[in-house]
Amino acid sequence: MTILDARESAPAQGGPSFSLENRLVRAAWLGVWLLCAAWTPRQLAPWRRFLLRCFGARMGQDSDVRASARVWFPAHLEMGERAVIGPGVNVYCMGAISVGADVLVSQGAHLCAGTHDCDSQEFQLVAKPIHIGAKAWIAAEAFVGPGARIGEGAVLGARAVAFGELEPWTIYSGNPAQPIRKRRRQT
Repeated sequence: MTILDARESAPAQGGPSFSLENRLVRAAWLGVWLLCAAWTPRQLAPWRRFLLRCFGARMGQDSDVRASARVWFPAHLEMGERAVIGPGVNVYCMGAISVGADVLVSQGAHLCAGTHDCDSQEFQLVAKPIHIGAKAWIAAEAFVGPGARIGEGAVLGARAVAFGELEPWTIYSGNPAQPIRKRRRQT
């Protein structure tokens, strides 16, 4: 997916930030999710995985995106085995978002892989990938910002805000997220 040059597309004046092809794929995806997945019970995780894969997501075995979650552009989503995107999570994957094996992203969290260049006169859109290491936990209503790297086994507490790098097996809370203590390693 290519982000259009704001000098040419003028999104501040109502122009697009993405190509027509990208916008059409996202519109088709939204329609498919709303009609075929958003109403499904928890037990239909394999069906939701199938739909996500049809639109380019790389979904590990037994991974799950709950029905009320929103995935902006599935082709930018990669989930490891048994990873779960919980209810009401917003996966705003303008850039790549990788979620490791056995990760839990709890209800209402927001994973945002896009921002704007605030020094650009045109307010250019910029995508920055997010990586969440295996066995990490993103707690309820936490925000993971563009370019964040969440280490293996790290915990981002409820409503905490993460930018940059969070160390493995460390518990964080607050805005901005600050380390609280080490977490016992799980095997």
